[in-house]
Amino acid sequence: MSQKSITELFVVQDFFDIVGGKETIELIKICERKRKAFTDEEISKKMNKKVTEIRAILNKLHFRGIATYQKSRNQKTGWYNYTWELNKPRIAELIIEKQKEYLIKLNEKKSLEAEYYFFDCKKCSERLPFEIAAEYRFICPACGGKMDTLNDPQMQKDTIKKIKKIEEELIILEKIKE
Repeated sequence: MSQKSITELFVVQDFFDIVGGKETIELIKICERKRKAFTDEEISKKMNKKVTEIRAILNKLHFRGIATYQKSRNQKTGWYNYTWELNKPRIAELIIEKQKEYLIKLNEKKSLEAEYYFFDCKKCSERLPFEIAAEYRFICPACGGKMDTLNDPQMQKDTIKKIKKIEEELIILEKIKE
């Protein structure tokens, strides 16, 4: 599976959406194409956004160690110029860490769904294994609603698909991290 850009991976898009908002992916794509250090003003022009908006995103990335900068003083104006770079291995490292935790939870969910029958409340979405639901006589302890079985084989298949997708993307991210 050949990847042109780290931003093509769903887990990367999701991560940046959470970290910096929708514009972050566009900013990362522009920076990847430049393949060299860039200024916030350059990105601002390409994205047609205010420099302050770009700096806000870059500062969020800097906080996580994804973007680094060099500061230099403009001798004519006295203002500071910031030249930014992306740290792709750090991006991969953060996402790998987060996805491995998520993968553990998905595998636990898969095991639980294979071992137990679950009952869900249609009113409040409370979910209980058969043994506990039976103790409450299939009446939701949270809201009093009726609990019905929900051992849907499609849900188990979807969980397995998610696990495989994450594992595939983790392999790609591990290569980037190196």
